[in-house]
Amino acid sequence: MTEDKVIITCRNIPHLKPSSYDVVYHRQPLINHATLSFDASGITCKFACVSVAETKFHKESTPTPSQLMKHPLAVVALVPKDAALFLAGAIAGAAAKTVTAPLDRIKLLMQTYGVRVGQESAKKTISLVEAVTVIGKEEGIKGYWKGNLPQVIRVIPYSAVQLFAYEIYKKIFRGKNGELSVVGRLAAGAFAGMTSTFITYPLDVLRLRLAVEPGCRSMSEVALSMLKEEGFASFYYGLGPSLIGIAPYIAVNFCVFDLLKKSLPEKYQKRTETSLLTAVLSASLATLTCYPLDTVRRQMQLKGTPYKTVLDAISGIVARDGVIGLYRGFVPNALKNLPNSSIRLTTYDIVKRLIAASEKEFRTITEENHNKQTKTSIV
Repeated sequence: MTEDKVIITCRNIPHLKPSSYDVVYHRQPLINHATLSFDASGITCKFACVSVAETKFHKESTPTPSQLMKHPLAVVALVPKDAALFLAGAIAGAAAKTVTAPLDRIKLLMQTYGVRVGQESAKKTISLVEAVTVIGKEEGIKGYWKGNLPQVIRVIPYSAVQLFAYEIYKKIFRGKNGELSVVGRLAAGAFAGMTSTFITYPLDVLRLRLAVEPGCRSMSEVALSMLKEEGFASFYYGLGPSLIGIAPYIAVNFCVFDLLKKSLPEKYQKRTETSLLTAVLSASLATLTCYPLDTVRRQMQLKGTPYKTVLDAISGIVARDGVIGLYRGFVPNALKNLPNSSIRLTTYDIVKRLIAASEKEFRTITEENHNKQTKTSIV
């Protein structure tokens, strides 16, 4: 919760030492009691009622354009905080996906090669070097970014919803003392991941079809073909393993990121390199743990997939390729996820600090203007 200014007006209560003063106080998350002990000028009093209201400044106290020019950071405070956080998540996600798109395309080809070819005599697996060569030879440089448009269109709401929902769920899962336990963090991450996945899942299926199936030239062509040949349900093929896979991935990723940063000395917590390092470590652990479910999800999304359930897919992949089959494409995926997650979480972390700093600077200017007006009116 942000430290918004509030006014606590304290009035006399019979049989207690007389005291009457207006106090400017910083609101705390847990001010929600019938009585409150307050110390002012060395006097401790108990009050039966506390009236709390946000500090209101006159319109004249608002920073002028010239003041905002001298303090440009304060301009950020004019943007609603929730909107700023949502936009930050969208931009961070889009940038991260575009930078890592070639590795994602290679990973998809490696994950789905055997099922996509669908021939007994065909080679069942393809290596990292072979995948790079095949894409470059058959499609050229643009081929490495094939399917990136629907991915960017998807990741804008996906990343924004995920990061924004994580903040909301953290508030929901806080304990009575206002603290967020490890279990609470894991639950917040899991629910945030599932929320964003469910909302944007059809775009993920479109991206996969566009990236790995031949003859598809546009998103609209793929979408119309799916509706005509497979029905609306095809847009949610593999949703089960997606939700099962994303819940622990985001839970572990976000939770480890938060806890690692929290465990460091305060002087290091606000440094960008700290955010980068903790993001890399949290993404590595989450990817290693949850990657097999991602492979299952991708193979269940394909047209004509032989798998109907998660267990069916796992047993089928292991029977055909062994346990290693569950980790096909892991190397490019790890190389993609490390910068991807680092860019997203670090950018989001920086923007959150920027917003806090802008609010503080805006408040300082407003208070200075208010104090000047008060002195002028007294004179």
